Amino acid sequence: MKNSIQHIFFDLDHTLWDFEKNSQLAFARIFDANYPHIPLDDFIAAYMPINKACWQLYQVDQMSHDELRYQRLKQSFDALAVAISDHEINQIATDYIHYLPDFNHLFDDAHEVLRYLQSNYHLHIITNGFAEVQYRKMHQSNLTPYFKTITNSELAGAKKPNPIIFEHALQVASATKSILILALPP
Repeated sequence: MKNSIQHIFFDLDHTLWDFEKNSQLAFARIFDANYPHIPLDDFIAAYMPINKACWQLYQVDQMSHDELRYQRLKQSFDALAVAISDHEINQIATDYIHYLPDFNHLFDDAHEVLRYLQSNYHLHIITNGFAEVQYRKMHQSNLTPYFKTITNSELAGAKKPNPIIFEHALQVASATKSILILALPP
C-alpha cells in the first residue's frame, strides 16, 4: 500500500498547529495590554465554541470573512455581558489576526512525523484559514519546508467540505485520486 500512496494532504489548524493554545496566547497579549479587567479564561471559554460555530457557518457560505472576524468576538463579549464598542471589536479582530501567527505551538511530535512522511510522500496543506494568516503560521512554525503545495479556500474559490477545494488541491499538487479498498480479516 505504501507504494501506491504518493501524496498526503493535511489540514493546518487543529491537526498540526495547536489553534487553541496559540489563540489563547494571542488573546493574552491583547487583553494584557488593553483589557486587563476582562478575565481571559472566561473569555476563552466563551470564545472557543462561538468561534467554532462561526467557522461552521463560514464553511458553508452562511457567514462572510468580515462577519466571522466580527461576530466571533461580538458574541463572545455578549456572552460575558461585557459592553464593548464596534470600534474596539474591530481593533481586537485586527490585532488578533496580527498576533496569532507569532505563536508557533504545534501538536506533539509534529515535526518528527512530518520529517518521516516527507521522506516517503509528497505532503500538502488544504486549509479554510485566511491565506495571509496561514502562510505566516506555517513560516513561524517552520512547517513550510515540508509541504509541496498549500491550497487555501480563498485561492480555490470553495471551502472544505466542498469537493471543489479538494479537486483544486489535487490539480495544484499534480496528484490523482483513486479509491483504496482495504480487505480486513473477519
